[in-house]
Amino acid sequence: MQVKNDHQCSYIGERSGPCTEVATEGRNHCFWHDRQADKSGLNVRELLEERAHKGTPMEGFYLKGANLDNLDLVCPEGEVYQLINSDLSRCSLVKAHLYRADLSGSNLLKADLSRANLHRTSLIGSNLLGVNFKAARIEHVNFGDVFLQEKKARQAHQEGDALKARELFEEAEDVVRNIRKHCEAQGLFHNAGEFFHREMTFHRYRFPCFSWHRGVSKLVDLLSGYGEKPERVVLFSASFIVFCSLFYFFLGIEDEGALVQYQSGQTFYNNLISWLETLYFSVVTFTTLGYGDLTPIGLSRLFAAIEAFIGSFTLALFVVVFVKKMTR
Repeated sequence: MQVKNDHQCSYIGERSGPCTEVATEGRNHCFWHDRQADKSGLNVRELLEERAHKGTPMEGFYLKGANLDNLDLVCPEGEVYQLINSDLSRCSLVKAHLYRADLSGSNLLKADLSRANLHRTSLIGSNLLGVNFKAARIEHVNFGDVFLQEKKARQAHQEGDALKARELFEEAEDVVRNIRKHCEAQGLFHNAGEFFHREMTFHRYRFPCFSWHRGVSKLVDLLSGYGEKPERVVLFSASFIVFCSLFYFFLGIEDEGALVQYQSGQTFYNNLISWLETLYFSVVTFTTLGYGDLTPIGLSRLFAAIEAFIGSFTLALFVVVFVKKMTR
């Protein structure tokens, strides 16, 4: 590779600043940043590993379609090799050793990472659409809190472009579905559950705001996290029981002919005892135990019927969600 010693690469990275490499002869960029440079040779992997050993961040590298099988970016000193904001689309990274490597912000569109070691690899903000993760170690990969397509979709939504936002949410759904399937194939069911929840969330965002389908989907998410969060069922149950107890407290229930209700003339302690009785009544109504020691009167009967119906449904939902989580 011939170079001109007096001409520095004109690439300026967002994080690493100006590139210190020498530009290829007759061009403004070095070999790594030159989009027209031939990177199809078998020695690209060796050259990239030599470049990584310099210890300086590798940012904005253009490696589209390169054969990087068995690439070793594991730093022996325990530090982290950075290959950030780079174009690795359609790259072959089969059996690549990327332990703790930083690939954040890179374009990995349809890259082949099958059987690669991605343990603790950072893929924050990377384009992961169509990536092949078959048999790759992905249990502790840092995917970040927000996927690239998700971030762009929210920006499009803020700008008022609903069509573009839906398209991007669909892409984000494809990304997490792909990761979820590979997690299931590897027996990583806890990880698969988290990605399933995100998958269903992105699917919900594809529906128009205030539509019936979006509303029902949101309700299912709030109640159970799409079947992945049994603690939400417990939290809803406890909140609903307390909520209904307040209605009984102000509307009144009957205890062997005596009225149990809030009374302004009573002391705080007496009203607290009355509320605890209505809380007890709410619990036995929600769980459909029905001991019969307390009975609703007036409008309390309507709320008791509604609470009993919702309670029986919620308890069944909790069993389904809990069993689903425990049998994985």
